Amino acid sequence: MDLNQQWQHEFPQDPKLCYLNHAAVAPWPKRAADAVSAFARENLHQGARDYPRWSRTEKHLREQLKALLNAPAASDIALVKNTSEALSFVAQGLSWAPGDEVLISDQEFPSNRIPWEALADQGVQVCSVALGNQPEQALINAMTSRTRLLSISSVQYGSGLRMDLQRLGQACRKRGVLFCVDAIQTLGAQPLDVQTIDCDFAMADGHKWLLGPEGLGVFYCHGRLRDQLKLTQHGWHMVEAMGDYDRCDWQPACSARRFEAGSPNTLAQQALSASLSLLLEIGMDTVAAELDRRICLLASLLEAIPGVRILSNLSNERRSGILTFSVEGVALKELHRQLMDQGVICALRGGGIRWSPHFYTSSACLRRAVEQLEALIASQRDNNTSR
Repeated sequence: MDLNQQWQHEFPQDPKLCYLNHAAVAPWPKRAADAVSAFARENLHQGARDYPRWSRTEKHLREQLKALLNAPAASDIALVKNTSEALSFVAQGLSWAPGDEVLISDQEFPSNRIPWEALADQGVQVCSVALGNQPEQALINAMTSRTRLLSISSVQYGSGLRMDLQRLGQACRKRGVLFCVDAIQTLGAQPLDVQTIDCDFAMADGHKWLLGPEGLGVFYCHGRLRDQLKLTQHGWHMVEAMGDYDRCDWQPACSARRFEAGSPNTLAQQALSASLSLLLEIGMDTVAAELDRRICLLASLLEAIPGVRILSNLSNERRSGILTFSVEGVALKELHRQLMDQGVICALRGGGIRWSPHFYTSSACLRRAVEQLEALIASQRDNNTSR
């Protein structure tokens, strides 16, 4: 039995769909849906009688995320609402001086641009670097004595370009530059080791490659920097003596829990923990290999269609779970709409159509998507010719 058959029961998706949009919002595995259903039934019949068990799920989730990130300790893990919140914790938490500079790339999603641009009133400048053919070198060359922080997506959301994070981490450490990684397009798709890449901060949402719900993500903050981030939110959950409600004195938690101001998203924690259990059972090396096999299959099928141009870099060191392509002589916006109507769920990003399968996506599904694409291209061209 191959991997796809072994885990297919976890993804009983509508057979009319070919879901190629994991880089946006992913379907849940069955175990996540079951966990949410059980949690809802428990609330219906018993309310919060077993709240201590919910807290154990929260603790277990931190351990799961620690394992996925290879963080030094679970105390380095904060459970946040989303990537934007975590990036804002860094942007608003650091002490800045006029003239300080933040480097980003020219391909970033707004989440990794706007929090830094919002520092303009403090005199912080944002330098958007064109990645070109040597992305890491372009970023390194852009570093100056004023560069305080580099914030980069591990994989660019439009093109699917995978960055050499270890090289960037080494360059940042050598120059005394803080290193922040938006890992939302890597975590759950490919292995990510925050110790190997030597980053100071990393963050990701749970609703893409991690196969979880929206509204819950992870924020990794290196232990040496936790005290350097000024807290911008306060509440009962972020104090060291959490649960001692009668105390009038308080101090922030020593752990990354200090970034979690109030009540946790217990419902989403049930789902995300269940989804992560699947990824950890399979192993990220296997997940990455299976996903890569599907990307290579898609690339070979697409390259056989006249007029299709793959925009993503397909070299071994640059390939990710994202495959973006354009089609010569075809209106991409209309083509995307037609694909969606035909059940090929995908996105219009990076100047092309973006397909993003996952490790479980069947080869039959991929071939069906390509057949639908080819038929729609032919139809558009026929219509253009008849005009």
